[in-house]
Amino acid sequence: MKRFLALTTALLLVACASAPPPPEWQSQSFAALKSYTAAYLRGNTRVAEVEFERAKAEIARTGRPDLMARIELLRCATQVASLVMDPCVAYHALAQDAAFAEQAYASFIAGRWDTLQAPHLPLHYRALVTQTQASMRQTAKPEQGANTQIPSKLLRIEDPLARLVAAGALIQREPLSNADIDLAVETASAQGWRRPLLAWLGVQLKRNQSLGNTGAAAAIQRRIDLAL
Repeated sequence: MKRFLALTTALLLVACASAPPPPEWQSQSFAALKSYTAAYLRGNTRVAEVEFERAKAEIARTGRPDLMARIELLRCATQVASLVMDPCVAYHALAQDAAFAEQAYASFIAGRWDTLQAPHLPLHYRALVTQTQASMRQTAKPEQGANTQIPSKLLRIEDPLARLVAAGALIQREPLSNADIDLAVETASAQGWRRPLLAWLGVQLKRNQSLGNTGAAAAIQRRIDLAL
């Protein structure tokens, strides 16, 4: 669970058995965020919205805008994993009270990596950002389709949701390789996450259509029809 909700771990870890139980708002907000994330990734928007509002209500009891900023970032990151790139408006309204780590994470999920300091990010994203920044300094930004044969940049990120968040952040910066598009599709598929699966299958479909791979495109369309 720590890996599943990495952004909120420091806030919401349940105390060990020998310690006093955590405050009610903490355990309730943790449970609501877990339910929100699961429902959103399954594609159940109604349940996701209800659970996120429940989490917000619990956090509001603390009167701490920095914690509210953190969970708004969690919501935006979950959306980025599904290629929903809407501005993170609710977070930006709280950004002045957000911790530096949250500000760095906001830049990461928005694809603003040029001046991003990788050590301020969760550990599983640091190598990707460092590698991408080094490539930017060495070469010009690749054209669409130019890097389709490059090996996966995302394979070293083991956590499924973290990998999809990274894929959604990276695609805002550069065209993904075929390997990374395929990896995003299969990551969502293996977890049974309908919403990001459909989003990444759409990317995979367009890539194969643009390359004239009609057989592969037809197979992808069958997967989309089944998921729908």
